Amino acid sequence: MKLVFAGTPEPAVPALRALLDSGRHEVVAVVTRPDAQAGRGRRVVRSPVGALADDHGIEVLTPARAGDPAFLARLTELAPDACPVVAYGALLPQAALDIPRLGWVNLHFSLLPAWRGAAPVQAAIRAGDEITGASTFRIVKELDAGPVYGVVTETIGGTDTAGVLLGRLAESGAKLLLSTMDGLADGSLVAREQPAEGVSYAPKVTVEDARVSFADPASAVDRQIRSVTPEPGAWAEFRGERFKLGPVTVLDEPGPPPGEIVVERKRVLVGTATKPLRLGEVQAPGKKRMAATDWARGTRIDQGERLR
Repeated sequence: MKLVFAGTPEPAVPALRALLDSGRHEVVAVVTRPDAQAGRGRRVVRSPVGALADDHGIEVLTPARAGDPAFLARLTELAPDACPVVAYGALLPQAALDIPRLGWVNLHFSLLPAWRGAAPVQAAIRAGDEITGASTFRIVKELDAGPVYGVVTETIGGTDTAGVLLGRLAESGAKLLLSTMDGLADGSLVAREQPAEGVSYAPKVTVEDARVSFADPASAVDRQIRSVTPEPGAWAEFRGERFKLGPVTVLDEPGPPPGEIVVERKRVLVGTATKPLRLGEVQAPGKKRMAATDWARGTRIDQGERLR
């Protein structure tokens, strides 16, 4: 089939690469978010998906809005059979949805109808789900509500961060998206409507969502930290300044009151509403990331001081 692929960040790259390497479909163009500033030098850089398309000599479209008349005109000229989508990052108007004869097919990193929205992986970890996965579905006007073509499942490990889990789903999801395109091409695949029951939503995670409350149970704090690692990154306040936290370990032993820090020779503990946590990597204001023991060694922590 003739395809126009839409995607932007690194997790979309495996899917585009799978389509390019398959030899069964022709990717005639890529749609991605406009080039943006990145890094300390604030250089304008191409998105990861756009960069891969450049490497393969594929036309790259970067409309400010997917409803721009010039973009819609070019998409019409390209006449794709289908438009596979992975984390494109912009709303698609009906005028765009109507152009490919087989529609826009999204790879979403959840088992729909669970966790519709921008941050399904983060939501699954934070909620304590044991199983998640990826789904391919036809995009409709309602958010992530279109009929589903296929799914793959993935177990959520007890130490999985959002970054690690998303990396695995990006790879297994790429295979799913390719098989979905194959099934649409030969007419063997039929989409099934999502059930009305079990719908949940996963809105974009904000920096404030990543603030840790040590008044919560240890298991909830652990899941919250893993769900926002690496982005936007968990944090609490220490001495009135933002203090970043990497993944922690829940300990099965008595601990200090919620938020209170206990420094031992080979570990640094912090209390919660239930069990204590052993801190892993931390980042104090103006410092690099380091082991909590190294941070504590260079910081005079008074008895009773807390992360808040």
